[in-house]
Amino acid sequence: MNERDGFERRLQEARAKRGLDQPAGSQKGLPAGSWGVGLRAGIEVASALAVGVGVGIGLDRWLGTWPWLFLLFFVAGSVAGVLNVYRMFSPPKRRID
Repeated sequence: MNERDGFERRLQEARAKRGLDQPAGSQKGLPAGSWGVGLRAGIEVASALAVGVGVGIGLDRWLGTWPWLFLLFFVAGSVAGVLNVYRMFSPPKRRID
């Protein structure tokens, strides 16, 4: 049994070194359930879009360039929201040591 215990210990050390074993309370992945995933994706898109629109309207009022900066930041916020959702679903890149 000593040989098996040594193997288990080495296996756990290797998995921890690669980051494959995470503590139960510190999951950084997707939320559990389809509602959680959909809600998070919607919030990601809506918040990025709201920030883009807010910055665009604010700059347009300040600089008097209506509607050009609004349109520019609307597109930028939309792209940022879609990229956030893409990053949420893409698998993390693994470092090769």
